[in-house]
Amino acid sequence: MTAPPQACDVLVVGSGNAGFSAAISAAQTNPNAKIIVIDKCPSKWAGGNTYFTAGAFRTAHAGLPDLLPLVNNANPEQAARIDMPVYSEADFAHDMHRMTGGRTDPALSKALVQDSRATIGWLALNGVRFQLSFNRQAYEVDGRIKFWGGLALKTQDGGKGLVEDHLRAAQNHGVEVFFDTAATRLITDTHGSAVVGVEVMTCAGSDRVRQVIRTGAVILAAGGFEANPQLRAQYLGPGWDVARVRGTPYNTGDLLQAAQRDVGAKPVGNWSGCHSVAWDADSPANAGDREVSNEFTKSGYPLGIMVNRDGERFVDEGADMRNYTYAMIGRRILQQPGQVAFQIWDARTTPWLRQEEYRPEVTRHLTGKTIEELADRCVEAGLQNKERFLATLEQYNRATTPGTWNPALKDGLSTSSLTIPKSNWALPIDQAPFLAVRVTSGITFTFGGLAVNPETAAVIAESTGTEVAGLYCVGEMLGGVFYDNYPGGSGLTSGAVFGRRAGRIAAERIVSLSARV
Repeated sequence: MTAPPQACDVLVVGSGNAGFSAAISAAQTNPNAKIIVIDKCPSKWAGGNTYFTAGAFRTAHAGLPDLLPLVNNANPEQAARIDMPVYSEADFAHDMHRMTGGRTDPALSKALVQDSRATIGWLALNGVRFQLSFNRQAYEVDGRIKFWGGLALKTQDGGKGLVEDHLRAAQNHGVEVFFDTAATRLITDTHGSAVVGVEVMTCAGSDRVRQVIRTGAVILAAGGFEANPQLRAQYLGPGWDVARVRGTPYNTGDLLQAAQRDVGAKPVGNWSGCHSVAWDADSPANAGDREVSNEFTKSGYPLGIMVNRDGERFVDEGADMRNYTYAMIGRRILQQPGQVAFQIWDARTTPWLRQEEYRPEVTRHLTGKTIEELADRCVEAGLQNKERFLATLEQYNRATTPGTWNPALKDGLSTSSLTIPKSNWALPIDQAPFLAVRVTSGITFTFGGLAVNPETAAVIAESTGTEVAGLYCVGEMLGGVFYDNYPGGSGLTSGAVFGRRAGRIAAERIVSLSARV
């Protein structure tokens, strides 16, 4: 590998969406600046957690006419059949407030919401290929393609395509990227008042080489601690050390710890919270699969029911649209005996499951021509109480009520007289054949992070409450935005919004420093 330079103008740590957004923004703001990106992972793991996402971006928008110019997959015939409500800044802000229980930092949330549409446009101008998310965020009902949940955009080829687009844009802007380069320490000036460099460990064959990169600005975009079992158990609580890791194995919290240790960065946000989903129980344990990627997600639970290995329901599967519940459903599964659950459907709803998530090539199908036969297949896969399983299905079916089923909205088709209701989409499970899949909890990213100035993304020192000169923080490392839950698609948007801000401010700092010389 080529060793990184001994000096640069702006150093970005992390090769995901937030890091590349910062690097590209810096290069555009100051074309003469030397911008580099480093990542401790090898090049085959480029992209961090971004690679493993579906590429969904939440943005405020004025309806279909506002988004059509951005996308490459909607022809006029399709567009004529699309129903897409306006999703205003007020709608986005309301979702941020209700999903986080009102805990989201108001200034950070405001910046995210108000900059969302402009940032999407900026990404598109830089070559990010957006598409309408027909497969994940729309259902065809009565001949109309109905988008739901305030989320309409994704990137072509999901996270993989987004990383490809970012790498291409970075190269076009002269940004250099160095893998196998782990940041180990932040270096300050003699007064300890500004960050002036980063100590790194690079790989040279089988050898490890330590060097210092001097720089005028450092942007931290190195992810949370979701791939660190010890920190997960410490901050998230018991059982989280055995959660499956959805994405990169390299997000281990090193830079979160280094920033607090080296410059006294202030930790903020929901350190006991995380984004976690229903994840295939047969998936790899400690890292995502770069071929299967996001297809191990199992998000069809609102169309059926979930039971734990004791055969009992434990959550309202229809509490809200899927993209408002999927990021917290993994926590509920992790709390169950053995950290596993079974998702169950009948012949009415299996055609509505997303094929990329539920096709037999990526998940083990447990099937039966009768409920009892399905129970037997589940016993073979770890169900421990067949009788309770059968009783749960019988009680659920008796509790369903007549009504019109519509997966594109909260249809109010609910159960009655159950301790744990199903508030929407509650069809009886009584038409053969029957299908179940076994799921566990897959952790995506952690919510705790560092305090920043919302206007600049500059890191705040805990002791003084002022900015640490020359240090910025974006992406998963930025704390205070999400608590307990989040509106689907807002994570990538947050990374791009604050990455773009940090890159611009860091590049402007370089101009200011040069003027002083």
